[in-house]
Amino acid sequence: MSYEPYQSPPPSGADQDRTWAMLAHLGGILAYVWAGWIPALVIWLVHREKGGPAAAEARVALNFQLTVLIGLIICRVVQSIPVIGVVGWLGFIALSIISLVLSILAAIAVQRGGSYRYPFSLELVR
Repeated sequence: MSYEPYQSPPPSGADQDRTWAMLAHLGGILAYVWAGWIPALVIWLVHREKGGPAAAEARVALNFQLTVLIGLIICRVVQSIPVIGVVGWLGFIALSIISLVLSILAAIAVQRGGSYRYPFSLELVR
């Protein structure tokens, strides 16, 4: 008696798009080390010609992560000012935590089949 294990069907295109879109948002976890924008950029560049939800969500994630990057740079400049350097340090920590939390929320929303719009984001990539 032979037993053949159950093989799951290959993922559909919609499942793959959702996974790529989720990964684009999860790249925001790397914002603290200045690299949160890189996964979203790579996914957007790969999927922008194809269109679909992966490209759209990667563009949204890229815009948010570039906004966070600009904020982190501003905070780093403020940190170098002797009297108000603590404000820059606190802003840096706050932006990193905000990016972490919102990126996880966005990834969960996209994985469930929806889309996510960040509460603040500059429209730098169209």
